[in-house]
Order: sequence, then structure tokens, then C-alpha cells
Amino acid sequence: MVRYLLRRLGLSALTVFLTVSTVFVLIRMAPGDPATSYAGPLATTEELARVRAQLGLDEPLTTQYAVFLRGLVTGDLGTSYSFQAPAFDVVSERVPYTVTLAVASIAITALLAVPLGVWMARRADTRRETGANVLTIAGQSMPEFWSGVMLLTAFAVVVPVLPASGFATWAGLVLPATTVALLQIALISRLVRREMAANLAAPYLTIARSRGLSEAVLTWRYALRNSSIPVLTALGTRFAAMLNGVVVVEVVFAWPGVGSLVVRALETRDYPLIQATVLITAALAVGVQLLIDLTYPLLDPRVRLGKAVAR
Repeated sequence: MVRYLLRRLGLSALTVFLTVSTVFVLIRMAPGDPATSYAGPLATTEELARVRAQLGLDEPLTTQYAVFLRGLVTGDLGTSYSFQAPAFDVVSERVPYTVTLAVASIAITALLAVPLGVWMARRADTRRETGANVLTIAGQSMPEFWSGVMLLTAFAVVVPVLPASGFATWAGLVLPATTVALLQIALISRLVRREMAANLAAPYLTIARSRGLSEAVLTWRYALRNSSIPVLTALGTRFAAMLNGVVVVEVVFAWPGVGSLVVRALETRDYPLIQATVLITAALAVGVQLLIDLTYPLLDPRVRLGKAVAR
């Protein structure tokens, strides 16, 4: 297990490094000049040249990359052009808000999508299941910005029971978390339904049923457990994606998370801020995936770290 863990940690670190390095090159190839955003549109040619020299943008790309690597090793990711503060500190202040939104959204998703998927699987090919399928397809088809605006209008304007924006109180978490969870519930419930339907029709469950076990035990103890790995993988993947910032939802609800910070960084061509954001969110996402892999043996004894026992 130690060898597997060390290998995965090494691969995770390499993944984060390659991701950040790729972003380093791509943002410098993109159109736009950070010096113009920093100095203002009325800056003269001489002022722009001075700003580029001050920010180190007049150096060759290889030199800029070497400076970036030195900072990466020492933990200095540069100073944000927009905030005039260490980029790492600026992103670190926003990460707890994004993590809070992601945790709340994935909790709502798991609590609603798993029972809904099980219910649909036990009522496969019935009118009720068809109706639930239509609703999940509709939920999967709705863009997040549209559902967010609809929830905002309904519960912050027409019936003003919840805050419209920000995170001044915990009530401000309800609308953005629900907006994010709506799409995830539609996706995960359909996955649960598919996996559960396959397991409920499996021969091993037929044998267990012939021994007199109740349907509740067959469903929740046997079928759901055998469906748990793909479901956990899907939940973990969606959670990792949320940690990168739910940009549309954060903008709609003025949520002070990483997603809205990325939008501002891209608008101002704030290279250090973009790089710090990618580094931190990529590390969080890779860490979540590693934790999910480590939980597989707990859910299915046939799974071993690094390999799977033949079924």
C-alpha cells in the first residue's frame, strides 16, 4: 500500500505540475497585454514599456518560466497585478468559499440523487419511473445560469425569503448550492438508476431473493453496495470539478469563490493570479481523486490498490 500511495502521490504531483506549466504557456500565447490592464488604456508607449519591465514581461518566455519554477519551489507564486498582494494569499482567501459551496452542493446531490435513483430502478418500466426520467432529463438540460436566475427570482424577489447574493449568513448558501445541485442530481440519479437496475436483475440477487431475504435488504445492502463504486466515482469527479469554481453560479449569486476570481484574473490578464488559482484548484481536485481511489477497497473487498480481483 505504501508503494502504491507513493506512486500515486508522485503521479498527482506530476499532473499538477504539467497542468500549471501548460497554463503558464497558454495564457502568454493568448491575445491581450497585462501591462495595458495594469497601466490603463491611456498609458503611453514609454509607460507600457516601464510596466512590462517592472512585471518581468519583457524577458524571454524561457526566463519567465525559470522565474516561475523558482517561485514554485519556494512557494512564491508572484504578486497579483490586480490586488497588489501575493497571489497565493489572494486565492487562499477565496478557496474556503468554493469548498463550502462544493461540499453543500455534493451533500444535497448525494442525499437526493441516490434515493431517487434507487426508487427509479425499483420501478423500472412503469409510468412513475417514466415521469421521473422526464424530470431528470429536464433537469439535466437546464443551464445553470437559467436555473440560478429562476431560483433567484422566485426566492429572493417574488418571495424574498433568502438572500440574493453574497455569503453574509448561512442562508446565502441555499440558492447557489441548490442551483449547482440541480444538474448534479439529474446526472447522478440516472447513473444510480442504471447501476441499480443491472444489479437488481443480476443472478446473485435472484439467489439471495430465493433464500427469503427482504427486498429492502436486497436493495440497500447488496444491490446498492455493488453499485457504490461507479456512483462514488461520479460524485467524486463532480466534486473535484466544483472545486475548480462554479463560475456561472458564482457570478449569478456574487459568490466570493475561486470561479469569480478566475473571471477577474482573465479579464485583467493577471498571470500570477491565474497560475496560483490553477495550482491550488488542481491540487485540490487531484487530492479528491486520490482519496476516492483509497476508499474503493472499503466498498468492495475484491478491489485491491493498484489492481482488481477478477470477478
